[in-house]
Amino acid sequence: MIYFFFKYLLTPFFWLLFWPNVKNFERLFFRGCAIIVSNHFSLSDPIRLALVIPRPVHFMAKQELFQSKLKRFLLGQLLAFPVYRKHADMLSLKQAMSVLEKGRIFGIFPEGRRSITGELDSFEKGAAFLALRCNAPIIPLYADPNWKKRKRIRMIVGEPIDANEIAQTYAGRGVDAVTEAIRDRMQLLKNEMELLP
Repeated sequence: MIYFFFKYLLTPFFWLLFWPNVKNFERLFFRGCAIIVSNHFSLSDPIRLALVIPRPVHFMAKQELFQSKLKRFLLGQLLAFPVYRKHADMLSLKQAMSVLEKGRIFGIFPEGRRSITGELDSFEKGAAFLALRCNAPIIPLYADPNWKKRKRIRMIVGEPIDANEIAQTYAGRGVDAVTEAIRDRMQLLKNEMELLP
C-alpha cells in the first residue's frame, strides 16, 4: 500500500530534517483503537501527524479533494476518505466507526477548518460522538502553528480522555460535555506550548 511505502520511507528523513520535539511522545504508543484530535492550521497537518504517530492514521478529507479518479485512488491509498462538511455526513461517520471498530487510529481536526489566526476555533461534535459510540479513548495533540519561526516542529501529546466517564456525569448532554472537555484540554495544551522556551 502506498501509505506504508511513503510512511516508512519518509519518516526517517522527516525526523532528520525537521527534528520534531514531541513532548509526551510515549503517549502515542498504545494498543487498540483511539481518536487523535489536533488543532488545524495547515494543509500539511495530516502529513505531519502521519509521520509523527507510530501507527497508521486514517483521516477524513473534504469531499472536493476526491473529484477525479486519480485523486480518489491516491487519497484512498493514503487512508483518507471523503466527508461532506456542509451537512451531517452519516456515511463518513460510519467509515470512521469502522476504522475504530477494527482497533485502528482515526485522526480528526475538531475545528473543522484551518485556523487563520492560530487560535482555537469552536469544536464540532464528531470526535465526541465517535468516542462515545465506539468506546474509544481520545488523545489530544497540540501542534505549534508557529513552528516555522522557530525552525522546529513542536507538539504536545495530552493525557487520554475517557469520553464515557465524562458523559456519565452529564446525563442527556454527553456529546456536548465531551466536546467541551476536548476543547478545554486542547486549550491547556496550547497554553503549555506557549510557556515552552
